[in-house]
Amino acid sequence: MYDVAALGELLIDFTPAGKSESGNALFERNPGGGPPNVLAAVSRLGGECAFMGMVGDDAFGRFLKGVLEQNAINSDGLKFTDKMNTTLAIVQLDEKGDRSFGFYGMPGPETHMRESDLEPALISSAKIFHFSSLLLHDEAARSVSLAAVRHAKHNGVLISYDPNYRPPLWSSAQAAKEILKIGLEYADILKISETELELLTGECDPETGGRLLLEKGIRLVLVTLGPHGCFYLSSAGS
Repeated sequence: MYDVAALGELLIDFTPAGKSESGNALFERNPGGGPPNVLAAVSRLGGECAFMGMVGDDAFGRFLKGVLEQNAINSDGLKFTDKMNTTLAIVQLDEKGDRSFGFYGMPGPETHMRESDLEPALISSAKIFHFSSLLLHDEAARSVSLAAVRHAKHNGVLISYDPNYRPPLWSSAQAAKEILKIGLEYADILKISETELELLTGECDPETGGRLLLEKGIRLVLVTLGPHGCFYLSSAGS
């Protein structure tokens, strides 16, 4: 039995790491991806976790598999492909510390996943199944992701969804909105940012937007507020 099983992107974040002696910016290789970040946090709190996804059959992909294992995350569901390299993200920070992302190799290796790459037993043996939107932007990967979600629902597993809106991956905000809303149809638990809240509900106020989401049948809405923490609403009472 796993506390959380997750499906999604696993990639390399190159994050700012100071400057060289000649003054050039330095970037450090770090593991990235929303779903595995969730699992790493759960694992450090003592939970049992499993990850499903796909990376390139390269040095970066093998590094990421090792990171999962170092964090006591079951990696049986991690697949490798020789059709694409592991995705790289260059992370920039503004003066407030807010991040922006430049992606290299997107759509990534996970778009080559097919339903046969899923590990149904990992999903059905979990208490919570977590997924994000980055597989939804590609039609083939979307069908895989939704197949996993439906399998979880059929087996009574709670569904956790992170829209994880990244503008560079979408042709327009409207195109993103139409696809990201698909995940809301299945979610029991929703983790959403202020930007995503406004995109999906048209509301900036966390309580107003959160109540609109509860009306869709979501049981717990968590709105992240950056340095101000987070706001939550539940169907059992705020």
